[in-house]
Amino acid sequence: MRAAEARRRRRRLWLIWAGTAVIVIGAAVGITLGVTGGSSAPSLRLAKLSTLGTFQEAPAAGALGAEGVPVPSAAALAGPGSTGSGPTAGGQAIDGISCQTTEQTLFHIHAHLTIFVNGAARQIPAAVGIPGARAQSTPNGPFIGSGTCFYWLHTHAPDGIIHIESPVHRTYTLGNFFDEWGQPLSTNQVGPATGPVVALYNGQVYQGNLRDIPLDAHAQIQLEVGKPLIAPEQITFPNGL
Repeated sequence: MRAAEARRRRRRLWLIWAGTAVIVIGAAVGITLGVTGGSSAPSLRLAKLSTLGTFQEAPAAGALGAEGVPVPSAAALAGPGSTGSGPTAGGQAIDGISCQTTEQTLFHIHAHLTIFVNGAARQIPAAVGIPGARAQSTPNGPFIGSGTCFYWLHTHAPDGIIHIESPVHRTYTLGNFFDEWGQPLSTNQVGPATGPVVALYNGQVYQGNLRDIPLDAHAQIQLEVGKPLIAPEQITFPNGL
């Protein structure tokens, strides 16, 4: 009888332990989903540059801008898109991304975007995602330091640095950034530029939906519209970026 009672006691303890483990695991999963917004980075399909043939050498980098990153000596692909009567002008949420009066830093990373059209560089303008942008002067050019509000994806200078400053940890994509910018992005169009589009991701050929390209920390993304194709441009992220 004592042995049977001991077995029953061990069985009760095991059931209590198993139930507790299930609760703890479930809570951990719930917390993770709450922090990340339930989003995970898409799987990337990448190929070698040689699959596309010959690339021309990247042009000399421009002068360092306000963030310590070269600014292309070229015209902007398009305006920042935060003026006029569009949704970014009024601070409306875009792709679930809000515009808030202060920058959010719970999740704070940076990516870099380079664009070439028929072999010529194009700037990504400052103030994308910053309605009512106000510039301040620095020794290396203007820097957008304030505005009506800040979308979680935005640019402070025309150097291609995309700031991801979000109150939730989730994967943001190039499509989200172009939606904020108010510009189209597809296999045959980047903003107002049209033609076959090639995407490079960290020095390799990206194969997939361009809108799904993740804005990971220190990702170096290059979009090429038309030809000639330009070899991947590489920047060094300064301290703090």
